[in-house]
Amino acid sequence: MASQGDQELPLRAKEEEGDTNAPSKNALKKAAKEKEKAEKAAKRQEQERQQKEQAEANDTSKLLYGPIQSMSDRRPVQKFTELAELYDAKEDQEVTVDARIHNARVQSAKLAFLVLREEAHTIQAVIAEGGTNKISRQMVKWCGGINAESIIRATGLVKQPKEPVTSTSISNLELHIESIYLISEAAQMLPVQIKDCMRAPPMNEEDSKDEPEMDSQGLPVVSLNARLNNRVLDGRTAANQAIFQLQGGISNLFIEFMNQNRFTWINSSRLAGAATEGGAGVFEINYFETKAYLTQSPQFFKQMAIAMDMKRVCEVGPVFRAENSNTHRHLTEFTGLDFEMVIKNDYHEVLSFGEKLMLYIIRNLQERVEFQRLTKVVDQVFPGAGDFKLPSEDSALRLTFADAVKLLNEAGIEAGEFDDLSTLQEKALGRIVREKYSTDFYTIDKYPSAVRPFYTMPDPANPKVSNSYDFFMRGQEIMSGAQRIHDYNQLCERMRANDPPLDPLSEGFRHYTDAFKYGCAPHGGGGLGLNRILQFYLGLPDIRFATMFPRDPGRLAP
Repeated sequence: MASQGDQELPLRAKEEEGDTNAPSKNALKKAAKEKEKAEKAAKRQEQERQQKEQAEANDTSKLLYGPIQSMSDRRPVQKFTELAELYDAKEDQEVTVDARIHNARVQSAKLAFLVLREEAHTIQAVIAEGGTNKISRQMVKWCGGINAESIIRATGLVKQPKEPVTSTSISNLELHIESIYLISEAAQMLPVQIKDCMRAPPMNEEDSKDEPEMDSQGLPVVSLNARLNNRVLDGRTAANQAIFQLQGGISNLFIEFMNQNRFTWINSSRLAGAATEGGAGVFEINYFETKAYLTQSPQFFKQMAIAMDMKRVCEVGPVFRAENSNTHRHLTEFTGLDFEMVIKNDYHEVLSFGEKLMLYIIRNLQERVEFQRLTKVVDQVFPGAGDFKLPSEDSALRLTFADAVKLLNEAGIEAGEFDDLSTLQEKALGRIVREKYSTDFYTIDKYPSAVRPFYTMPDPANPKVSNSYDFFMRGQEIMSGAQRIHDYNQLCERMRANDPPLDPLSEGFRHYTDAFKYGCAPHGGGGLGLNRILQFYLGLPDIRFATMFPRDPGRLAP
């Protein structure tokens, strides 16, 4: 029997399972506060919801504004008016416009102002409380908060402002909004501001990284690279809208002139099985299990079309040059305006035709009212855009290469009789010609044979020079052209004598040279650069300003 001392001490009763996890007093207090806070927040949200519902119920114009979820949400509009049509609109004329919000500001709870923009045209819009449609304060507030660059549809009455609105292109009228709907909302934060892109860019940017972030007036600077990286936004400025409308105008004028002169339109291939025209500056691409090349020009195809008995051919299309040239006037892809025609008596028939073509384009750019207006828009950002000079007579100034060399030498600028002109020499010649002959457009004839392609016809009287020519605007080349060799044996001989020699029987040239083996009429032509015509007519500092999506050695996007 165990002694009393050996008996176990009584054990303390175990706490019921779970008691150790019971919340502390502090935790209970905290939970109660959180609950009370949540209840207050829910009550506040409910009050705000009720207030919002009450405000919406009291909004007298709730059907006159707001986002359009789909185009079928609203009654179809029978007639839309473009901002370009409002310059001569009548007082109290009701119009419906689709436009971008250029900027928006709330003047007071009862009044807001918008600037609407469509292409290069802008007009002030006014949203005021009250009126016939009982515009509400909610509508005024909503309008003032629309993000810049959003697209809206607005209906309103055209009114004459108390004072001209100097900040818009339509200064003598404004639009009093009756209804406004959001078609497409723009992001609140934009990588570049349209108003900053509307100012002139830096003219001498060597390295965009070193450009100042602000100009001398403390306004943000938007470099050329920043503009090109955000081309969709930059392209919305009035100047850019005008530039690319003028580009379309030049294309249309080229088409007009060609049609008037009964040219046949062709669409030649941009792919070739060999690196033609000597092989330099050609892009090589994979073509299934072999190699192909992007053509430098439609030159061979135009000549082959002449051999098909098409007496006059032309086309508009892309031209590719794989040249690592990072200058203000070079691109790896540009738009060519090409023509080729049969010669009846003398190759100057082709040269004279090209001169008449360019005079037709430039004179119409200067004389047609719409082109005048667009040029004035560009001139506001690029001063001198409308200062292109032409001779008063109907013929262009034509110099021989020897004449050009003489003018340069007389001005103290050394130039060789049989050396090609450098860019600096061409620019200097342009200044000399402008001062002496009062023209920014001229042609140079009779280039040295050594500086022209193998298919160029030598001058029969002097083989050291050729029946070739270049066209210039503001002292810079826009076209190269010539009479082509149409005799098969002469062509093959010139190709073999080329440096480096070219094999006329090779796969890359055989189809081209065969065209002349079967007989071909004497012919000549030229290739104009659309981008350069636009650049030099407007005096733009860089060809990239005249190209919507430029491609150069450092740019493949956007």
